[in-house]
Amino acid sequence: MEKTDNSEKQDRKIAYFSMEIGIDSRIPTYSGGLGVLAGDTIKSCADLRVPMVAVTILYEKGYFAQKLDPQGNQQEVPVKWNPKDFLKPLPNKVSVRIENRTVAIQAWQYDVVGITGHTVPIIFLDTDLKENSEYDRGLNDYLYGGDQWYRLLQEIILGIGGVRMLHSLGYTEIKKYHMNEGHAAFLTLELLNERKRKEEPVWDFEQVRELCVFTTHTPVPAGHDKFPYDLAKRALGDLLPFDVLKMLAGEDRLNMTLLALNLSKYINGVAKKHGEVSQSMFPGYQIESITNGVHSLTWVCDTFKGLYDKYIPGWRNDPFSLRYALSISKDEIWNAHQQAKNKLIDYVNKKTGFGMDYETFTIGFARRSTTYKRADLVFSDIERLKKITEKAGKMQFIFSGKAHPQDWPGKELIKKIITASGQLKDRIKIVYLEDYDMELAKMLICGADLWLNTPRKPREASGTSGMKAAHNGVPSLSILDGWWIEGCIEGITGWAIGSPQDVESNDQEDASSLYDKLEFTILRTFYINRDNWINIMRHAIAINASFFNTHRMVQQYVLNSYL
Repeated sequence: MEKTDNSEKQDRKIAYFSMEIGIDSRIPTYSGGLGVLAGDTIKSCADLRVPMVAVTILYEKGYFAQKLDPQGNQQEVPVKWNPKDFLKPLPNKVSVRIENRTVAIQAWQYDVVGITGHTVPIIFLDTDLKENSEYDRGLNDYLYGGDQWYRLLQEIILGIGGVRMLHSLGYTEIKKYHMNEGHAAFLTLELLNERKRKEEPVWDFEQVRELCVFTTHTPVPAGHDKFPYDLAKRALGDLLPFDVLKMLAGEDRLNMTLLALNLSKYINGVAKKHGEVSQSMFPGYQIESITNGVHSLTWVCDTFKGLYDKYIPGWRNDPFSLRYALSISKDEIWNAHQQAKNKLIDYVNKKTGFGMDYETFTIGFARRSTTYKRADLVFSDIERLKKITEKAGKMQFIFSGKAHPQDWPGKELIKKIITASGQLKDRIKIVYLEDYDMELAKMLICGADLWLNTPRKPREASGTSGMKAAHNGVPSLSILDGWWIEGCIEGITGWAIGSPQDVESNDQEDASSLYDKLEFTILRTFYINRDNWINIMRHAIAINASFFNTHRMVQQYVLNSYL
């Protein structure tokens, strides 16, 4: 017998809240890793029949579309898209009180359909309603746009408005609220208030704690959202007595991470090392770790999908079986990679006219442009780089990534890379592709020969781009931080740069190590010992892709925190 819509909603036991969700590059409601991870998590929940509903905000102008001039100056322009092309409007409306005025919220729905036919609905919250003031109608214009006040109001809409919208839509049996980062932590205040309104004479912190799961992604204190209490009081009014709020969210400023920590039963970091770093940042809390993954079916390119379908039937919903990639012939692995590489090179040459070469060793680097990721580390010594390419073999580089509109040093990094491109153009081709998104990411992680990652330790919470590369047989050359501490088997799945994981990063030493690895190991293996290179590609799939996927990650969440 078919379930009624209402009984199906009541079967949904997990509500997953995320400020950004990257589900499709045409739906620009994500900025990068956090949003794409959220989308991959939801896809695996759909594949594995996890009874989830997700909540986020609908950003009418996206994060931004990036335009680069010839010098590398970044300009941000709004993204043009029509939600009606992808999402279904829902009739329900709820409201929140902000500055003693009512802000109405409507919702849109997108259904993620899993390989099993199971769906996970994503509820997108939207304040662009005629009954709202002009300012309130713009509260979901931009992801991470505006000032502190704008961000605070967005987080009220996500957390408080999100819980109210779920209940209005009939999701009344939620057993776990999963906060993907601290942006959604106001949902805890709504849950407290609900219980107080119903029957409780006191604030039932323990009952709310039982309902909440919190994943922190940020190993740097500055990355945690904190708001002055005068702003919070102005926005929230008397939602909660301020002595109670200060007890939960910190004495000096309203710290969203502290609020989530104090009202969550299960707390985790996103890699083993990140769990340890988070534990030392917040010593009074028990912080576990569940290492991130990526959605295998999304990030494997067509040529490798064909190979896996042929030799590893069932891998699409059992990525653990990718360990059998070791039995695929080297010729077939290499041919699948070459087809993906040719597609990337064709795309780059068409877009830029740079004349990149199919046979030249190609290094990919794409992520948010911010100083701790050190995109320019490989250009620390231009003369050494020239010598390496003369002695060990030709190289070419493909970079991409957006800088946050207010991150001026991040914008300068893009200009630095484009300057280096000009300095090296006679020896090494270097291109910076504008407007990095999920489509471009997929082409890059499939088509590069090597994936480069150079964050300053211990600031990489996890990182997932190297996991995506591994799914396509592309090994990593990376700093021992985040997931790579767990994924690196030297010379087998890729290579490490610099000092061991527990030693602080030193730019000069890391650059020297990076150059040594390229000159004496990596380029020689690629050009002289191709057989061994392809063996490393197979091990990247068999060891890393089979583990660093969201199917394994979601199963850990279900067993450790949802059940």
